[in-house]
Amino acid sequence: MKQLQDLLLLGNPTLYEVSAPVLKTELPLVNEWVADLHNVMEEIRAKYNFGRAIAAPQLGIMKRVIYMNIDKPVVFINPEFTYLSDEKFEVWDDCMCFPNLLVKVMRHKELSISYHDEHWQLQEWRMKDDLSELLQHEYDHLDGILCTMRAIDEKSFKWRL
Repeated sequence: MKQLQDLLLLGNPTLYEVSAPVLKTELPLVNEWVADLHNVMEEIRAKYNFGRAIAAPQLGIMKRVIYMNIDKPVVFINPEFTYLSDEKFEVWDDCMCFPNLLVKVMRHKELSISYHDEHWQLQEWRMKDDLSELLQHEYDHLDGILCTMRAIDEKSFKWRL
């Protein structure tokens, strides 16, 4: 079982790699990956008081999996954006890989995302505002992009107080 010390931190070269799609034959492994993601996210919540979702690459699992747990657990396998709104908004983004740093970024206000769930059923979800921002952040992890790379400008960084 992966723990907080297994979380990759800013500067780790693995965080900048593109993750591979999950193959249907790998579905039995997804439950183990999700258990690890859940465990580490709970540790982050306990220590830093934030954390709504986590992407597999943050634990060095280089697969296209996002785990979100706000009201209930949701597993996004091989997610793809099918719609991104032209309208964007500015937000202070945080990340478990650098928990005390906030980064000001621009995100799409609305999106639609298609994905396979943990039963390999195809799903589609339209979201806006904070959920839209959250999924864009986690999706970026799958492509080796950190919010530090999306900062609006060189002054878009601050410490969490």
